[in-house]
Amino acid sequence: MTTTLRPSGPIQSGADGAQRRAYDVCDNGRPVGSVALAVEPGAGGATGLLTGLRIDEAVRRRGRGTIAALAAEEILRGWGCAQVCTEVAAGDSVGRRMGDALGYTERSRNMVKTLPAEPPALPDGLTARPMTPEEFAAWEDGAIAGYAESLVGRGLPREAALGAARASHARHLPDGLATPGVRLDLLVHEGERVGHVWEAPFEMHPGLLVGYVFDVEVAESRRGRGYGRALMLQAERIALAAGERRIGLHVVTANTPALRLYESLGYEPTQYNLAKPL
Repeated sequence: MTTTLRPSGPIQSGADGAQRRAYDVCDNGRPVGSVALAVEPGAGGATGLLTGLRIDEAVRRRGRGTIAALAAEEILRGWGCAQVCTEVAAGDSVGRRMGDALGYTERSRNMVKTLPAEPPALPDGLTARPMTPEEFAAWEDGAIAGYAESLVGRGLPREAALGAARASHARHLPDGLATPGVRLDLLVHEGERVGHVWEAPFEMHPGLLVGYVFDVEVAESRRGRGYGRALMLQAERIALAAGERRIGLHVVTANTPALRLYESLGYEPTQYNLAKPL
């Protein structure tokens, strides 16, 4: 058995320097699966993406997937990538085992919760209200900077990270607070703002529409007092009022307090996001 990758189409290049290409996984020249490779837009060639690795059911469990993944890594090295990222569905135990064997580690995960029939009550003494346009303008600058820093932590150059963060906000908040479906609420205790949450409808995975928590943060001086949990309850209230039945989010695995909070609230993983240095 000789397992190789054979291009199934030309390299697709973007104006931002990104490139993508689809490959057939071949066994002695015969296609037995497929995989797609890319350089993440804006990453300056630093991060490669390995997606859609598939081996035909009839020839699985013979090491072809592992060999294909290793061959894909060699291609990404040739494209100048310093690391590779991939995604594994929560129920894909084979994919998780292969990732572990190849040295991938979990960087983050996507999580979803089925909403209760009735909106949860906020703890006594806490209220929530929408941001004002003035508050939104002050918040957005800091939110873009914060998101850019998280992208820098994932390997993007600082200038590219800032550009990606600005583009993300322009895509998800094109009309600011007037963007259809968007809610940005402040949590208030004794007249003082103690945190905020941004929730809006979003297709989290193909075909999976949820009320999505794009951002949630407690003021630094107010952390450790249960406000994070209250903000997540407010997110549920927003989603239910919008007619959503599920709510979702993305969490960095290293943020242990946030991960434990979401687990305690009933969120379950839908996808693990893995990374490996090349």
